[in-house]
Amino acid sequence: HWLALAAATLAATGTPAWTQAQNFPAKPITLIVPFSAGGNVDTTARLIGQKLGERLHQSIVVDNVPGAGGVLGVSKAVKAPADGYTLLMGFDGPISIAQLVNSAVKYDAEKDLTPVGLTTIAPVVAVARPGLPAHNLNELIALARSKPGSLTYATSGVGTMLHLAMEMLQERAKIKLVHVPYRGGAQITSDVMGGQVDVGMLTTVSAVPMIQQKKLEGLGVTSAKRIDAIHNVPTFGETAELKGFDLNTWTGLFVPAKTPQAVVTRLAAELDAVLKMPDVRKRLEDGGATPGSGTQASFVQFLKKEKAGYAQIVKSANIQAE
Repeated sequence: HWLALAAATLAATGTPAWTQAQNFPAKPITLIVPFSAGGNVDTTARLIGQKLGERLHQSIVVDNVPGAGGVLGVSKAVKAPADGYTLLMGFDGPISIAQLVNSAVKYDAEKDLTPVGLTTIAPVVAVARPGLPAHNLNELIALARSKPGSLTYATSGVGTMLHLAMEMLQERAKIKLVHVPYRGGAQITSDVMGGQVDVGMLTTVSAVPMIQQKKLEGLGVTSAKRIDAIHNVPTFGETAELKGFDLNTWTGLFVPAKTPQAVVTRLAAELDAVLKMPDVRKRLEDGGATPGSGTQASFVQFLKKEKAGYAQIVKSANIQAE
């Protein structure tokens, strides 16, 4: 009889947060992707979103909100109701770097969002235009020293991870290249192939197939370990001046701050299960990414550590948004 009694008591007091969380999700969920369709963040988001939806028995609808290097999409997520029905596929730029380089960014990702879990980590790959007289980073550094300020490099924008990696390389090797910011990877790839820029900084998803097909030459990867898919491309850290270099892009799932903890815990558990699926792991690894793992708490720690590292590079290279 105590069950009936408990139910009656509940009915009298209204629904507490935990029953809302138990009934979650009761309707479709929106997943904001702060990038246009087809990029690496979008590809990851659609894969994760589909599998997460299957586990939650609800459809997850992707909402692409491109612009301002991801800042527009994150701004939209920050303003969404904190009920678990809006998720955000965040990544390094708009989450951890934008506020450091751009005073126009009005949100504070640390306060305005709750991290759910890390979805991927992937290095950045430096590629050379055809005919560049440099086939690795040692040769690139030597070439840059012989012609200061004349070599150009392309990234997907000021204050992106791709930009920070190159600034860090220049600072350590004491060389100067000219930064040419682009809007996205596809344009960088075609312009490096066409010889309009000397060096391109690309995410693994864009770089790996181009290097495999010998359309572009890989100069180096920014992670501590080489990538299996392009094992002949050395790491930045293998170059004497860049010893210990380890910088990666990442994507992660977030919800607006104040989302009920029970809902966050449920989402984190389901995300973890999705990231353990062999087919999901294979698809992410084929794109040169390492699937995320670990708890919500470990993701929070990861974000703190990453942000401290970015702050240091931004400060020493004096990077400011135009």
